[in-house]
Amino acid sequence: MKTGLIGLGNLGRAMAKRLISQGVDLIVWNRTKDKASDLGADFATSPADLLSQVHLVFLSLFDSEAVKTVVSGEEGLLKGDCKGKIIIDTSTNHFDSVTTFHEIIKEHGAFYLESPVLGSVVPAQRGTLTVLVSGDRNAFEKALPFLKKIGDNIFFVEKPALATKMKLINNLVLGSFMATIAEALAFGEDVGLEKELVLDILAAGAGNSMVLNAKREKLINDDFTTQFSSALIYKDLHCLQDLARKLRRPLFTGSIAKELFAMTFTKDFENLDLSVLYKMLKDFR
Repeated sequence: MKTGLIGLGNLGRAMAKRLISQGVDLIVWNRTKDKASDLGADFATSPADLLSQVHLVFLSLFDSEAVKTVVSGEEGLLKGDCKGKIIIDTSTNHFDSVTTFHEIIKEHGAFYLESPVLGSVVPAQRGTLTVLVSGDRNAFEKALPFLKKIGDNIFFVEKPALATKMKLINNLVLGSFMATIAEALAFGEDVGLEKELVLDILAAGAGNSMVLNAKREKLINDDFTTQFSSALIYKDLHCLQDLARKLRRPLFTGSIAKELFAMTFTKDFENLDLSVLYKMLKDFR
């Protein structure tokens, strides 16, 4: 059965390669066709064309505006053959937007599974992402074999927008941990310790975390090639601020972390990996 994937950014490409390696007959679409040149997958002429050829399609896009364009645009998914199709959206959306996506896609006879993922390029390549899913239970059960090809921890929370809200909460931890690790490493070097030793001590102490383990080699090698960009974590923390405002509760560490990642825009580092914040803090005087 042909399966679709739309969005060939860093995460989308990793997911596409993983699905192909698992024997999925994949057809893809991306705004720039050249990103699909080395995948060996068929390329659709538009999102509508793609949906008309498959029963299930993954989306991996930057934000809700991009999702809206792919879903409702001039040649969007809703212009294709929608009846009974399943749309799995792994993008991290605004929590208000996903509610609209659920509604308009249902009106066209398709099923929308809001499915943000925890993890970035390396877990996607290994099929070890964590996937949070909200939407129709029957559609989820049909999609589950495909979700298991990209993730080994899958949580079904059903009610629309819950998966997205939990993803934003998770990224509160991700952004705050990354900011703290980056600052601690800069401090450790300033007192005269070697970078690798600082990271070893943090890993043996209070800094031990999946975030440190995932970014250790990047920090050691000053390798800020993108797995999860600073622009993305900034966007997600901004959405979390909107959620906090809606809940009428304060957001402390998330707001500070967001403004730290905002600094990367001043150096044109926003499209580099979020671990580039270490470079910003190390050079900050």
